[in-house]
Order: sequence, then structure tokens, then C-alpha cells
Amino acid sequence: MTAPADSLDPVRRGRLFAAVAGVVVLFLAASSVPSPLYVVYQAQWGFSAATLTAIFAVYVVFLLASLLVVGGLSDHVGRRPVLAVALGVQTVAVVLFLLATNVTMLLVARAVQGAATGAAITAMAATLVDLGPRRAGLANATTPLIGLALGALGCGLLVEYAPAPTRLVYGVLLLGFAVVGVVLALLPETAPRRTGALASLRPRVRIPAGLRAEVLAIVPTLAASWALGGLYLSLGPSVAAEILGLRSHLVGGVVVTLLCGVGAVTAVAVLRRSPATLLAPAGGLLAVGTLVTLGGLVLGVPLGAAAGTVVAGVGFGMASLACFGTLARIAAPETRGELMAVAYVVAYLAFSLPAVVAGIATVHLGLRPVAEVYGLVVVALGLTAVVARALVVRRRSVGAARV
Repeated sequence: MTAPADSLDPVRRGRLFAAVAGVVVLFLAASSVPSPLYVVYQAQWGFSAATLTAIFAVYVVFLLASLLVVGGLSDHVGRRPVLAVALGVQTVAVVLFLLATNVTMLLVARAVQGAATGAAITAMAATLVDLGPRRAGLANATTPLIGLALGALGCGLLVEYAPAPTRLVYGVLLLGFAVVGVVLALLPETAPRRTGALASLRPRVRIPAGLRAEVLAIVPTLAASWALGGLYLSLGPSVAAEILGLRSHLVGGVVVTLLCGVGAVTAVAVLRRSPATLLAPAGGLLAVGTLVTLGGLVLGVPLGAAAGTVVAGVGFGMASLACFGTLARIAAPETRGELMAVAYVVAYLAFSLPAVVAGIATVHLGLRPVAEVYGLVVVALGLTAVVARALVVRRRSVGAARV
């Protein structure tokens, strides 16, 4: 039975909001858990860097397909059914990881996980807006970053210090998803059913009418920040181990955590700033931080690379709040899932395409030159975001002057 979010008791609403935010964290943590494990799988099964790229790519392909097909479905059938199915599929993925004994099983597990994450992430983001429109921008900005950071760091700790590194972490995730099942059982439906569910399954990326200008304004910053995330999650642990000589499995998790954790803290720190005022500074910090990181990489100075990562992390957090804060403000109740799907399609394309190309190029050119070129691509995207924002501001100023 549908219970509109605005009819809920404020205290209960707040608790449900926090619970759903926790679910987002767990889903994104699950997606980053395999990153520190890839080197373990490579050592055990002896597969190449090209195979590693395929494992990364299959996750993104299935995630994007899921976003395109069911990204707007929760606007029609409700949030709970989509989340329930996504939870079931995610649980299957974790079991497959737990039982994996070869590359084929790993590929299947990653594909299933991608489909589950794509279905869940838009429905969860829309649910947060349903439950707390004013807080949803911050929550949708920080929870993915917190999840990515905790997943990578937690897995790195378990791989380095705990027994059964390729098994224990998935047992922990299964316990977490059992708790998610309880949360979903207690979660009332926050979106009314609407007609058009079957039509919404037609793969498409559509910006709701009247919102194109505001959505396109955030695309450069969104792309720059997620391209940076793709760099760290795909190549970060390998760069730390092979180029900087930091071979602890924990370091691989720390690399991702440093970027995403600083980003989450930054998003909270700049909460009171208008999202529009953060777009240009975010792009600039992403570019500067990545350049400093590349300097540390070229000079072989880990502390320099870490300092650059912190600066880039500040830009990452600003970018996330600017983009998702804008989306939370402009999203109408009946198109929230669809709008979030558009945002995540852009984000994951930026996240995945450079990373897949980099993985293929690494086989032929080596890790160092590929990491350096990838970093320069992120710098270019960050500077593009700065220029794009400046052009938007100038155009608006000229328009206002003419009026």
C-alpha cells in the first residue's frame, strides 16, 4: 500500500532516510570491494592485464544496460519493488564471488553485480529525494563516496591481515545485505504507481522537459569527477604497487579511500554553499590535484602523489555535491528515477570508457605512460568544466544585461 513520503511522521521519515543512505553506502561498498582483490586473483589464477580490463568492463556494461532499461522504472511501479529485485540480484552476485574459482565465474559475478547496482542506485537516489528533498543532495553526493571508500579500505584491511582474503569479505557483505532486507521490509512505498511501466523499459536517456539547460550545465563537472574516480579504482592500486613500490594490499584500499573519503568530508564541509558556485572550483581542484599527483608519480614521491590525491579529493567532493545537489533541487517527483538515471549514465560512461581504454593500452604500452596520459585526460576534463561554467555565467550575464 502506497504511503506518500510527505504523510510520514517526521521522526520516522528521518530514520528511514538514514537507513536508505546506509543501503546506498553498502551497495557502493560492494562495488569497490573487488578492486584490492584483483591483484590477489591475478596471482592465484595467472590472468593478464587484458583480462583484468574485461572484468572491469563487464561490470560497467551491465550497469549501464541496467540504468538504460530500468533506470526510470521506479517512477512507475514504485521504489520498493525495484529495490527488492536489485537486492536479490546483488545477493546472487556476492554468492558468485564467494564461490568463484576461476576467471569465468569472476566475470559472471561482476556482470550480475553491475546489473544489480544499476537497478538499485537510481531507485535509492530517488527514494532519498522522496524522503528528504533538502538533505538528498548531500546524501546522494556523499553516500557513494563513503561506500567506495569503505569498500576499498575494508577489503584492503581484510586482504592484508585476515584469513581467506577472497572469501571473508563476501561473507561480511552477505550479512550486510541481510540487514538491507530488513530495512526494505520496513520501508513504506514513497512513490505512487503510474502508468507507462512497460514503455519506460525501452532503453533511452531522456532529460525531462524544461530541465535540459540545468542538467547540461553540470555534465562537464560530473564527467571530470567520475573519470578521476575511474582512474583511481582501475589503476590506483596497480600504480601504488608497481610504480611507487607500495606493495601492501592495504595501500591499494587506502589509495581509493584517500580520494573518496576526502571527497565525502568536503561535501559535508561545503554543504551551505550553493551548488552552482561549486562547479568551477571543483573542476579546477580536480585538474590541479591530478597534476600534483602526476608530479609525485613522475618523481617517484609517494607523499607528493598523496598530497595531490587530497587536493583532487576536495574537488571530487565539491563536484559531487554541486551535481547531485542540483539534481535534488530540480527533480520533480514523477521523474526522479529517470533524471537520476541520466546522471548516472553520464557518470559511469566517464568512469568506464577511459579506464577500459587504459586497461587495453597498458598491455601494449606499460602502466606508467598509460597512467600519465589518463591523468592528463582528467586534467583536461577538469579544465573543460571550469571553462564551461565560465561560459554559462557569461551567457547569463549578457542575457540579463539585454533584459
